[in-house]
Amino acid sequence: MEFDIWLLQLDLLFTNPRGKECGACYQVKCTKHKSCSGKPVKVVVTDSCLGCVSESAHFDLSGKAFSAMALPGQCQELRNAGKLEVRFARVACDYPGKTIAFHVDQGSSAYYFAVVIEYEEGDGDVASVQLRDSKGIEKWCDMQQSWGAVWKLDAGGSPLKPPFSLKVTSQYSGHTLLAENVIPTNWQPGCSYRSVVKHL
Repeated sequence: MEFDIWLLQLDLLFTNPRGKECGACYQVKCTKHKSCSGKPVKVVVTDSCLGCVSESAHFDLSGKAFSAMALPGQCQELRNAGKLEVRFARVACDYPGKTIAFHVDQGSSAYYFAVVIEYEEGDGDVASVQLRDSKGIEKWCDMQQSWGAVWKLDAGGSPLKPPFSLKVTSQYSGHTLLAENVIPTNWQPGCSYRSVVKHL
């Protein structure tokens, strides 16, 4: 089972403060509270907190994740416990029945394009994204990480011409996926697009 989390402490788990760990998967379990089942849950990092201070890594878990870690009937007791000591380990992401998706940001236009990458299996977290539009057949443009899993490209004075292909490189394995023409000619802000990807 996958659950969303916010990973708050950057010092120990992140080497880059821009949230490059977003999309990474961890197995987390609580062991010391009387309401803990000892069963691990798999969580996905969805955000980070630059100003949060803690002596160790800090996971701000969703209610679903708390419920999954609790003994039967003791979910509320676990949620009300406040800080819990947990054990955690980095694990591969797995999204059965889902393929990688590219959600176009609401503010995107022909001159500014931003996308959220969802359901990236394996490493989960993204190191780099490149975009190629239809006018630059061999030219790939490096996108910049805006925050978390949002990647953006300012086109400057020359509008981008769809369809767009995207190359996504994972942070830890260095594997690159190619989604050829994943963003169609008639793309719309706020929509998600899926594609068969090639592993390069």
